[in-house]
Amino acid sequence: MKEGIHPAYREVCFVDLSNGFKFVTRSCAQTRETVTMEDGRELPLYKLETSSESHPFYTGTQKSIDNLGGRVEKFRNKFAKVGIKK
Repeated sequence: MKEGIHPAYREVCFVDLSNGFKFVTRSCAQTRETVTMEDGRELPLYKLETSSESHPFYTGTQKSIDNLGGRVEKFRNKFAKVGIKK
């Protein structure tokens, strides 16, 4: 392999900002911050908006569009005639 052309592949701590969930995995993600883990290791820190711990699909709190009080049907009824040209 050529020297100097590959990104740094190392352990990185990812933290979910919505609930504070942390997990460590190997990544090439570029970071400027570091965090000290419970075991004393200092790792690069990458902040996430959402992860599997807070995403509605994975937590089972996702809502179905069909159950939102008939909004889809109201929209279809309201704009059904707009697409028809005579």
